[in-house]
Amino acid sequence: MTPRSVLVTGGAAGIGLAIGSSLAALGHRVLLADISDSVHAAAVRLGASVQGHVADMGDEAQVLGTAKSMTELFGGCDVLVNCAGVSRKRDGQPVPPVEVQTEDWERVLRINLTAPFLLSRELLPGMRQRRFGRIINIASRAGRTFVAPAGVDYAASKAGLIGLTRHLAGSHAADGITVNCIAPGRIETALSSLSSPEVIAAAVKAIPVGRLGSTDEVAAAAVFLASEQASYITGVCLDVNGGVFMA
Repeated sequence: MTPRSVLVTGGAAGIGLAIGSSLAALGHRVLLADISDSVHAAAVRLGASVQGHVADMGDEAQVLGTAKSMTELFGGCDVLVNCAGVSRKRDGQPVPPVEVQTEDWERVLRINLTAPFLLSRELLPGMRQRRFGRIINIASRAGRTFVAPAGVDYAASKAGLIGLTRHLAGSHAADGITVNCIAPGRIETALSSLSSPEVIAAAVKAIPVGRLGSTDEVAAAAVFLASEQASYITGVCLDVNGGVFMA
């Protein structure tokens, strides 16, 4: 693969870190962005081609600052991976729709949907100029179908992210830019562990392959979508869920 400049949000841990690690291992220059300052230590562990950047994806000024940092560090962004996400739980269960507060709803949408839009808006002009770009949005099975353990705010944000993916894909296909999303099912991450043990056990029982997925399995899908070999694939939502949802 030609060395590229890569931005991965939510890059301090979980799926984001796995994607950043996999792309860095291929020789790409990677900026990991995360709300946690542990992102700096994560970047150091991955090597000299990786840098950390602390930013809250729920704050527009910090999102725009992240895009600016990509330009200052690497001269632009070739591959954007929107992985940062939040899923609110109460005692391991989703908050019932009638109890979701407006400010909580809006913050989930700002992080899960608005930030990917803002980063895409800011970084697409450079991709168009270079006639190459890959945008990979990490959605969720909850954005594809009803998933009881997911909150209404999370499900709505991920369904919106899939819609954003398709629109950007159609708008920029002629520019050498592909826009795709990955919809993971139940993956072993800190975010998924917020669910109660009972919820997790029920989820595993419903998965045809009989286990949770790994972050490396999601990363493998992202690496392919970021590659030159995936240049004829755009507007796709790739399900990585062990067969629990098939479409």
